[in-house]
Amino acid sequence: MTTFTVARSWDRIETWLAQHAAVSHGLLRPPARPQDVAAAELRLGVTFPPDLKESLLCHDGVQLQDGTPTLGYYGPLSGVEDIVRSTEFLRDIGEDLAEDEAELDDEERDQYAYWPHERLLISLGIGWQSSDGLFLVSRPGPHHGRVGRYFDEDSPSFTEWPGLCHVLADFATALEDGTPFNGRIPLAFEGRLIWDDGATVVPDPLSPLGLAAEATEPLVAPAPEPVVPFTPRTDGAYAVLTFGAGASTAQEPQQQPDVVFVAGVQPEELLARLGCLPETVRPRSREQTRLSAAAAVWAAYRPMARAGWCGDAWAYAAQEGGDAQFGRPEVLRRLSRGTRAVRLSKQGPEVHVTLFADGVEQPEAARRVDSPREDYVTDAAGRPVRGPDGQQWQRIGVDPWPGSTAAYARLLAGLEQEYGIAWNPEGDGDEPVASALLLPVLDDVPPARHPVTSVRDFDLGGLVDRTPPQRLRSAMAAQLARLASETGIDTYPEIAQALERIRRDEPVDLSADGALDLRMRTLSAEARAARGLLDAARHQAEAAPVTAADHAAWAVRDSAARALRAFLLLPLPAAAEAVLNRRLSVRWRDELAADLAD
Repeated sequence: MTTFTVARSWDRIETWLAQHAAVSHGLLRPPARPQDVAAAELRLGVTFPPDLKESLLCHDGVQLQDGTPTLGYYGPLSGVEDIVRSTEFLRDIGEDLAEDEAELDDEERDQYAYWPHERLLISLGIGWQSSDGLFLVSRPGPHHGRVGRYFDEDSPSFTEWPGLCHVLADFATALEDGTPFNGRIPLAFEGRLIWDDGATVVPDPLSPLGLAAEATEPLVAPAPEPVVPFTPRTDGAYAVLTFGAGASTAQEPQQQPDVVFVAGVQPEELLARLGCLPETVRPRSREQTRLSAAAAVWAAYRPMARAGWCGDAWAYAAQEGGDAQFGRPEVLRRLSRGTRAVRLSKQGPEVHVTLFADGVEQPEAARRVDSPREDYVTDAAGRPVRGPDGQQWQRIGVDPWPGSTAAYARLLAGLEQEYGIAWNPEGDGDEPVASALLLPVLDDVPPARHPVTSVRDFDLGGLVDRTPPQRLRSAMAAQLARLASETGIDTYPEIAQALERIRRDEPVDLSADGALDLRMRTLSAEARAARGLLDAARHQAEAAPVTAADHAAWAVRDSAARALRAFLLLPLPAAAEAVLNRRLSVRWRDELAADLAD
């Protein structure tokens, strides 16, 4: 952290703005008058720290309009009037907490109080309002002049900057060197100072799916040998001791998972439509399926499904572990292709039935059935038993909605009568049936819901209006190739081939279960598994096998692959927005200008 005087830092800031961002330079306000600073101190009942006074005597804040120079997320620096208005506003809010904070000493007030009287808000934050920004401590003491951050009524906290002079010095250095300031990079574009988020990722992240391929699927332990009954000795006394909860043989009822029924397909075909991994297909019992799905490394947070027959004409699939799949329209469309699919699911006390026919939802066939509460007490005739106050009695310690079992029973009877689906969840357990890990199908690309206007402070709408479509497409194809390169997805042959075909303006095969589709699904699974491993490690003593940097790399690869899908499936303006939003390099504007000039 380089430290200069306030005046020297402002000289550097002004010089850079004048050379690179003339519009923003012109929005710096002239110096404040000393008498206005003195009047503000008198009104607020504080003495401004010397750094703040010196800065105001260089520039009394900025003009609040398009192109105004800001401190990134901390917003524009406030002038004298802004400081008075913001500080009084936050003092009023803090009055409600004054009684609770009355016992704090001066040191604790600086650290923990919501808005001490001596605190001054000196910038206007993201929204250019008094709801967030940087503050200074004006009370004499160890924190005098120290800089803190405040965001929308969250608890304020101190920054690493000891004073405003350090903030301005770091800001000047970020402008001159193009380096991050509070995590963002300052840039000059069309005469304005703008901020962008640059990023780099590790080039070779550790693959959670690679770890899974090396792991062994856990197997259910064999049933223990029957215990030989103890025969007491006849020649003396003896005692039998039992420890822990192992003496109880009662088993808790297992809740049924969501299930889907598909007419006229084999169970193996049903798994294939769900996106199963062929190398993991084998018969498993429900207990084995649950154990396999719970094994984080082997399963890599991919869903596990098991499929079997339920009558002469219907196959069923039940999911164990992983992110829910059967409620996704993308999945139900695949399952119902050329046939019908019925989904049965529980949502709290309700059980829902959904029907898809040949890829189209049939809303008229949908239904919901409430499960009656099972903690209410009834008499032999089924009438509610009420206490003296008329309130129906309830059993203590009983789950009121235990798996929606009553609704399940009624619905299953209705499914058999209406569709011929004969499925008994109680019998779905011990017998091994076909099962596999799933490589989840991709989400639909959402349609563009609004006209394209701007992206990252860039007038994309204007570019679309004035650029011939073919030239714009060629430039966006080049941007897409750069995105693929900086995220590393161009190292995959399926994606490299697609990018080359896009460059040559040739069609790209994005069919379901094709090579490109499978690659994109794999990237999505890598990102999901990395996140799952990191989340699980927070509750474990051992560190996760992947790092946050690995997860970030898989996340941006997955995001870049989504941009490729958007380019192939969406209208050009929406595709351009998707690509440019994901670029990692903050120099993409200059590169786009070069692409358009080619």
